Amino acid sequence: MAERLTAPQLKSLKQQIRTRLEDKRAEVREILLRADEEHYGELAGQVHDLEDQSLADLLVDVTLADIDRHVHEIRALETALGRMAQDLYGICRECQTDIGHERLQAYPTAERCVDCQAEYERTHAQPGRPTL
Repeated sequence: MAERLTAPQLKSLKQQIRTRLEDKRAEVREILLRADEEHYGELAGQVHDLEDQSLADLLVDVTLADIDRHVHEIRALETALGRMAQDLYGICRECQTDIGHERLQAYPTAERCVDCQAEYERTHAQPGRPTL
């Protein structure tokens, strides 16, 4: 069974999360600035060739998907910091046991222990994944 996080472990994980959060925010800013400079949205509206329009639409979609992925991670990182502030970080939201330090080092936003996460993934089908 996993043990409760020590103060130095918690401090290290908190710094890891804050650093990752800063990095993700910077990446989103870069993507937005680059997208603004490249004007894919304008290009998509101006082209008259179907192939060019498809490419412009694809570039817009890829940019939006990239931003969405980063925003999702930012929210998870902010949630982890919130759990730290409430002294709930490192405790499985399902079974209330301690989440192992090794798991949190690898996946600092983990909300479940390994066993509960495996059960969650087994019982909650992901979009785009076939189920029987």
